[in-house]
Amino acid sequence: MSVTLIWALLVVAFAVAEGATVGLTSIWFALGALASMIASFFIKGIWTQIWIFLIVSLLTLLALRPIAARYFSKKDHQPTNADRIVGKEAVVLEEICNLENRGRIKVMGQEWAARSVGEENISKGAVVVIQSIEGVKVYVSPRP
Repeated sequence: MSVTLIWALLVVAFAVAEGATVGLTSIWFALGALASMIASFFIKGIWTQIWIFLIVSLLTLLALRPIAARYFSKKDHQPTNADRIVGKEAVVLEEICNLENRGRIKVMGQEWAARSVGEENISKGAVVVIQSIEGVKVYVSPRP
C-alpha cells in the first residue's frame, strides 16, 4: 500500500471522526494528514512526511482553536423557557424522597420530576423554591 494512500485514509478517518463529534477534536489532524498526503507526491521520506503531519496539525490547532472557541462559546447561550422557572416557587404534588428517587412538583402549570437539594424529604403540599434544572428534573429546597 502506498504512503499517499495511507495519508488519504487518515484524512478520511479524521474527517469522519470530526463529523461524529461536535467539539472540533480531530479536524486539526485531518488538515495535517492532508498536508502530508500532498507532500508525499514530492517527498518520499516517511519521517519528513510524519514531521509535516505533526507540524501542520500543531500549527492549525494553535492558529484556529482560539477562533473556533470564540465562535462556539456558550456565552451566547440563549435561555430556554425552562430556565425561567429557576427561583420560582412550586407546590409539591408527590412527596420528594431522594433515597427512593421520587417526587413531583407543579410550577407555572407544568409538572416536573423533583429532587431535594438537601437530603431531607419534602412532604406533599409543601411550597418549595426551584434551585436548578438538570435534564428533566428540578432540584428544590423548602421555602424559607
